[in-house]
Amino acid sequence: MVKFNHMVEQRLDTTFHALADPTRRGMLATLALGEKSIGELAEPFAMSFAGAAKHVKVLEGAGLVARRKVGRNQLCRLNAGPLAEADKWLRQWEQFWTLRLDRLEALIAEDQNGGRV
Repeated sequence: MVKFNHMVEQRLDTTFHALADPTRRGMLATLALGEKSIGELAEPFAMSFAGAAKHVKVLEGAGLVARRKVGRNQLCRLNAGPLAEADKWLRQWEQFWTLRLDRLEALIAEDQNGGRV
C-alpha cells in the first residue's frame, strides 16, 4: 500500500473538502470544458457573484482552480493536479479491497467445496 506523507495527506483533505460540495463539483465540470469567468460559473446555479466567488476561493485553496484577471473579469481554469493525487489515493484503496474481496471469495468457495479449491 502506498504511504503518503503529512503534506500529501493535508492536500488530500483540502481536495476532498472542496469536492464534497455539489456546486463546486459542478463548477469543476464546467471548467473542464474551458476557462470561465466567475459570473459564468455562477449562472447555472442561480447564485450571486459573491456566492460563486466563495466557492471558487475554496476550489482555489485546494489547488483545483487557478484564477487570473483580464480587465474587469476574473477568469478561472481547472488545475487537475490535485484530482490526480486524489485518484492515486482512491486507487490504492480500490486495490486493497479488491485483493481482500478476492481472498474472501476464494475462502467461501473452498468452504463450499469441503476444503477443496
